[in-house]
Amino acid sequence: MTASATEYTATSADVRVARYAALAIALSVLEAAVPSPIPGVKPGLANIVTLLVLWHHGWKEAAWVSGLRVFGASLALGGLFSPGFTLSCAGSIASLAVLAWACHLPRRHFGPISLSLLAAYAHIGGQLALARIWLIPHDGLIKLVPVFMLAALIFGIVNGVIAARILGNPE
Repeated sequence: MTASATEYTATSADVRVARYAALAIALSVLEAAVPSPIPGVKPGLANIVTLLVLWHHGWKEAAWVSGLRVFGASLALGGLFSPGFTLSCAGSIASLAVLAWACHLPRRHFGPISLSLLAAYAHIGGQLALARIWLIPHDGLIKLVPVFMLAALIFGIVNGVIAARILGNPE
């Protein structure tokens, strides 16, 4: 009995996605080491990488980077398939869905800051929806919405400004 091997040659896009995903994973792991004054609130620095990939290479590559970051960071932090991982997936899927729609908006009016804000609100919205349905099926969760929306506003703007500066201030 002989074993057959399938050989795969990575394309330049594959290598690019892997590099961006590695950077995003490193930022997520670094961010996890910094204590947060409010549980569940993080700046989402890895989302800057997703914005850069979206701007330069399109939604498909941004989705790959985002998905690989969620899995890779969860694996590196020991939380793969935990509730935190599931919440991260929900947020990522929601923000990618909004970004898929937002990619069709005119760039002269919707730059990195606008996209970052849309993604941040979608991300926290996806997480809160899943938390309400699955983890905390109680209406009291609604009382936390203003805190999380304020955090999404602040970090969405900060991450968007950072992305805009890296991109040469297209907004």
